[in-house]
Amino acid sequence: MTHVRLWRFEVPPETEERFLIAYKPDGAWAKLFATAPGFVRTELWRDGDGIYLTADHWESVEAFERFQAGQGDEYRRLDAELEGVAGIETFLGGYDLVD
Repeated sequence: MTHVRLWRFEVPPETEERFLIAYKPDGAWAKLFATAPGFVRTELWRDGDGIYLTADHWESVEAFERFQAGQGDEYRRLDAELEGVAGIETFLGGYDLVD
């Protein structure tokens, strides 16, 4: 079963370029996640109004939790480095794909 974590972002126009570099499928977040066993991929979507969604796919919720436990410091460092870039961030939830 695949576990997906969804985030919604209202990105300010002045930080959009930096946001895309960090949040795209081969961006800074995906590179950090890729260091962990069980990470599958990141997807980035944009609607016509400039709202973005990310979907981070993991093999399981346990794989994500192991990542958090093992690489939480790196996660918090990158989050602090990118403070304000994503604008308004909303965690939509963690979901398990139903086959």
